[in-house]
Amino acid sequence: MKNLGQIFRRTVILPVAVKKTHWHTTFGIIHVVEQEYRQPGKRYRPFSRSAGITCRCCSLPLQRAVTDFGADHSFGRVPEKLKEHYGITLPESTVRNVTETHARHIHERRRQERIEEYPSVKGRDFVIAETDGSMVPIVLTDPDAKDRRKGKKHTWKEARLSIAHVLGERTLKFGVEFQENVDESGKVLFDCACRAGFGRGTSLHSVGDGATWISGQVKKQFGSQGRYLVDFYHVCEYLEAAAPACSGKDGKGSWSKQQKERLKKGQEEKLIEALKPHLEPKKTEDQNAPVRCCLRYLSNRPGQFDYPEAQQLGLPIGSGEIESAHRYVIQERLKIAGAWWTPENARIMLSLRVDRADGYWERYWENIS
Repeated sequence: MKNLGQIFRRTVILPVAVKKTHWHTTFGIIHVVEQEYRQPGKRYRPFSRSAGITCRCCSLPLQRAVTDFGADHSFGRVPEKLKEHYGITLPESTVRNVTETHARHIHERRRQERIEEYPSVKGRDFVIAETDGSMVPIVLTDPDAKDRRKGKKHTWKEARLSIAHVLGERTLKFGVEFQENVDESGKVLFDCACRAGFGRGTSLHSVGDGATWISGQVKKQFGSQGRYLVDFYHVCEYLEAAAPACSGKDGKGSWSKQQKERLKKGQEEKLIEALKPHLEPKKTEDQNAPVRCCLRYLSNRPGQFDYPEAQQLGLPIGSGEIESAHRYVIQERLKIAGAWWTPENARIMLSLRVDRADGYWERYWENIS
């Protein structure tokens, strides 16, 4: 009340009227009758100010519950959850507004706290960091249109998720970028790795599907400390497609097995030589030339198939971790049936999902309590 005393100092304060106010909490709606006071040209409601509430608002514990539900379920289903667990009723519009407000705050905080400077301290021996893209359903509207419900365009945009953890430990660090250039995605990967334990002397191991932007960012962000390995099972898909042309349908199983063993032993040159005699004519289109596609895939990625060393060090040769993370971080919420997002809402909801997976959820609510 000290601040109110400063406001009202040397001023005659007169009670004007009794006002009713109410707000939503996890215990239900709370109604309060409070005295309103008048200062020349102004009106004050001391209780509302000191309690930090406005009429029809939601308490902080309720906002946390709403945001928690909204991060996992469609906004239309959250009122059912609130009714079931707390016995209260909120409209879908309030659920959406509360969830997106906190998602926006989380997105801004994550951008501000992102690590971009190379760490000066000694890091852990091995850090595993992976990144990959996943398509998100997006709806675009014309902001200048009189009726924004008309003329909508539906499309798909890529969200790039990054994860990192220390070899032998399962605590993951997450990061995400949406509709940004590859350099921004590389910075997110670097931030994840630093928070996981990357520093001076750390060897960073990354596995991906062979996308050139990923290998390029590993080299750019981590320099000589980073190494990139093409996902073994992704290469096998090319081998399986080329097998019938190289060995015939009856022998494709044994041929594929032999080439996979060569890959695991680091004998990719022998594999390349085994493909060359079966190359399709140059005029054949790529969709009908699996041998050529396989050979090109291998030849364009030199130094990215060192599976023997990775296996010797106990490092993964498959990118299953990042592919799994896409399912439970991004797709589980942003790709539910019927969901279409504006670019801005997709961006902040991705940050919200990542924040909860990252273990920063508790810290966020403690800081705004």
